[in-house]
Amino acid sequence: MPGPTPKRSEERRRRNQPEGVQVTKGEAMPVTWDIEPDVNWHPIALRLYESAATSGQSRYYQDTDWALLYSLCDDLSHYKNSRVRSGQMLQSIMTALQNLMLTEGDRRRLRLELAEPEAPTELASVTAINDARAALGVGE
Repeated sequence: MPGPTPKRSEERRRRNQPEGVQVTKGEAMPVTWDIEPDVNWHPIALRLYESAATSGQSRYYQDTDWALLYSLCDDLSHYKNSRVRSGQMLQSIMTALQNLMLTEGDRRRLRLELAEPEAPTELASVTAINDARAALGVGE
């Protein structure tokens, strides 16, 4: 979606709901991608590939997304290790990476928001008992 990064859905006020917006839905296939990153990649490309696997948006990735990320990390590694760098090549890599929702702005443009996990709530009485045990040095 072109344009500036949209606000989060809870920050938006819509007065004109779009009509007739249809979404074509399909079935997600089981992901079988298990290709390890190339150990000879540039450290930045290696970190990018490994961090994508532990990021929230990767739960929406299909095998083709992983294959594209692998290819882009390989290109990024080649770029970073090259003595002669092309600004156009870097721009092309960065543009392609945006489609994989790697940054907060990219995710919001595609209307994907990752929420922080809620901290488990503990009853005040349980907290008081645990604090008393800790003060007495008694194990749980």
